[in-house]
Amino acid sequence: MTTTCVYLGEELAKYSFGDNHPFGPKRHAAFVAEFRRQHLHDKVDVCEPVRADQAMIELFHEATYVTKVIEQSELPTGYLDGGDTPAFSGMFTAAAHVVGSTIQAVDRVMAGECKRAFVPIAGLHHARRERAAGFCVFNDCGVAIEVLRQQHKIQRVAYVDIDAHHGDGVFYSFDDDPDLIFVDLHEDGRYLYPGTGSADESGRGSATGTKLNIPMPMDANDQDFMRAWESAEKFLRDKEPQFILLQCGADSLDGDPITHMRYSEKAHAHAAKRLCLLADEYCQGRIVAMGGGGYNLDNLARAWCAVVQAFIEHEAITA
Repeated sequence: MTTTCVYLGEELAKYSFGDNHPFGPKRHAAFVAEFRRQHLHDKVDVCEPVRADQAMIELFHEATYVTKVIEQSELPTGYLDGGDTPAFSGMFTAAAHVVGSTIQAVDRVMAGECKRAFVPIAGLHHARRERAAGFCVFNDCGVAIEVLRQQHKIQRVAYVDIDAHHGDGVFYSFDDDPDLIFVDLHEDGRYLYPGTGSADESGRGSATGTKLNIPMPMDANDQDFMRAWESAEKFLRDKEPQFILLQCGADSLDGDPITHMRYSEKAHAHAAKRLCLLADEYCQGRIVAMGGGGYNLDNLARAWCAVVQAFIEHEAITA
């Protein structure tokens, strides 16, 4: 029996803004092709996508905003935000499958049906409680945190983000929450959307010191990542989390068309391996990873497969 599950299916692939948009329809297929080429499907439990209901989504999002998404799905015109996130037909259903798949992954891990899970089309970390942002309709990361708290009674959740873009939708939704442990290595906001995540943003009020933002310079490479990761891991260990969420966006790899980073998939493999060890120590092995960004298809396929491979290898080591 495997202890890693991966969510794949056309319902996830439908979360796309069209052929001419960076978040296009080929991302899911690119990952699946590499996933199968590496025969990873033989080593994990492949799961069908699951649709979240409106009540589940509203554990994080405001009801008026969810209603707006439903309405714009039926009459798909205009944008949900200032111009990055266009409405499309079937948008609510597609976004609800992203949320539902991430939540079922969390539920399965909490139930002991698997220890680790990966959802490729997920990790939509820019959406706020009341609005869309940066290609993100619903913030499945935020919903997952609320589910862990409200339904599974997990107090200390660690959210780790290695996407090139700062996970602002998660950060500002929980920046006053002392039990949300936040670690984000991202391209310096002076050079990249959303322009946030400076090193002095460490939380508000009683949550001050529970958030770690590490802005990385343009052209940061694997060596730069490894050095920064040491601080990130020490921070996580000091906080002793009970569950880990990893947003492993692949837009931090060299050659992404909209960012300026130069990692290879080795950075993602390293993060996944180290988090597996940390999860074993503090979280009963419990970790869910979400694909996040990545707009070079070869890059995202390699990076996400590296995360899955790291999960599989850890399973073999600890079996």
